[in-house]
Amino acid sequence: MAKKQTTNKVEVEQPEVKATSETQEVFVKEPTTRERLKPADEWEIKDRMYYLKGGKTPLSRSIKAAGIYYFDEEKGYERELKYCQNQKTSFVDEMKGDQRLEHIIFRGGNLFVPKQQTVLQKLLSIYHPGKDNLYEEYKPAALAAEEIDILNIQVDALIAARNVDIDMAEAIMRVEKGSAVSDLSSKELKRDLLVFARNNPKLFLELADDENVMLRNFGIKAVEAGILRLSSDQRDFLWGSNGRKVMVVPFDEHPYTALAHWFKTDEGMEIYSNIEKRFNS
Repeated sequence: MAKKQTTNKVEVEQPEVKATSETQEVFVKEPTTRERLKPADEWEIKDRMYYLKGGKTPLSRSIKAAGIYYFDEEKGYERELKYCQNQKTSFVDEMKGDQRLEHIIFRGGNLFVPKQQTVLQKLLSIYHPGKDNLYEEYKPAALAAEEIDILNIQVDALIAARNVDIDMAEAIMRVEKGSAVSDLSSKELKRDLLVFARNNPKLFLELADDENVMLRNFGIKAVEAGILRLSSDQRDFLWGSNGRKVMVVPFDEHPYTALAHWFKTDEGMEIYSNIEKRFNS
């Protein structure tokens, strides 16, 4: 008589599935926005300082503590905010009992909030619509990084300014000083260029990379020398000697910007060469 074989059944835990009419799919719950970010878990308990933007330091400045809203991505709608010192939340729909509204006041442009006032800190650091518009939180590391970026741009601008030739220096400074550049010596021009690069590094680098800045300066010098003349309505460039029209300035375009672009055309290149010869004669 054959011996009956027995087997041990092993139960394997199956993943949660969601049945469909055609097949079965493994259902994986996606984390919500709040679960992904978990701001409460990542919140650092510490004293915080806030300051008004733009270097403003009024004796006192109040910002809205009620009637403000925050869009909650998880819930999909705006939630009303209110700062009440007797509440454990700034969300009105989570408050319990009486709501004793408190003012939020910057004094001398600053507002110090101790670590015990977490509700106010979170309102100012996360939810308040005035954040990064009316005021900012003081963050030394972020400010240091920003200052490093500014200093690097200044260094780049100063190095570029030191290596700029005198004609380019004149062209760049004419944007800043206008016709007064013509009265500067070469030493004065280089000094002013370096100061300009230090104080306005971003604008300086943009001008230094602008291929039209030299052509603009050439056109301005031609007008100052009387070789060209700009009509009183600033719509036409004319020959200074006979008043014959050289070019028409397109509508809503700066005259010298238009002239610089025109100098790149076939007709403009001939006029440019003509003017250049008159400068050298």
